[in-house]
Amino acid sequence: MEMPNVMQPVQAVKKFDFKKYWPYVLGSFLVVLAGIGTAWLINAKFLNKGATGAAPGAKVSANEAGILNPSFDYDEAEGILKDGGINGEGTHHLERDGGPSKYVYLASSVIDLQSFVDKKVQVWGETQAAKKAGWFMDVAKIKLVE
Repeated sequence: MEMPNVMQPVQAVKKFDFKKYWPYVLGSFLVVLAGIGTAWLINAKFLNKGATGAAPGAKVSANEAGILNPSFDYDEAEGILKDGGINGEGTHHLERDGGPSKYVYLASSVIDLQSFVDKKVQVWGETQAAKKAGWFMDVAKIKLVE
C-alpha cells in the first residue's frame, strides 16, 4: 500500500513590514495621547472649581461655611470638632459634654469640615440613619462659636 504524500512545501514567513503600517501605529499613539491630554485638562478644570471646599452657592469664610434652606427644618448641635468618625460612619465628630455617648458623628456632602477641626463650632444638618453612631448628621452649615 502506498502512502500519500502529506508533506507540503514550507512557506517562508513574511517579515513584518513596519513601513507599511507606521501611519496606523502613529495614528493610534496620537489618539491615546490626545485622550490622556483631554482627561488631564478636564480634571484640572474641575479640580480648580472645587478649590473652595464647598458646593456651588454655599458661603465660605474663616468663621462659617455652608448655606441653609429656609424651607427645611435642620437639626443642630454644638461642640469641639474632631477628625474621625466611628467604624466608617462619618469623617468627623463633635465632642460634647457627657462623653463619647453624646458625640455627634458628622459627614458633609456640601462643605469641607477639615478647616474647622479642633475648634468649637455649631453645626446644622440632617440626621441620617446609622448602625454604629448614636447620632449621625449630614452637615449643611458650620459656624465657629469661639
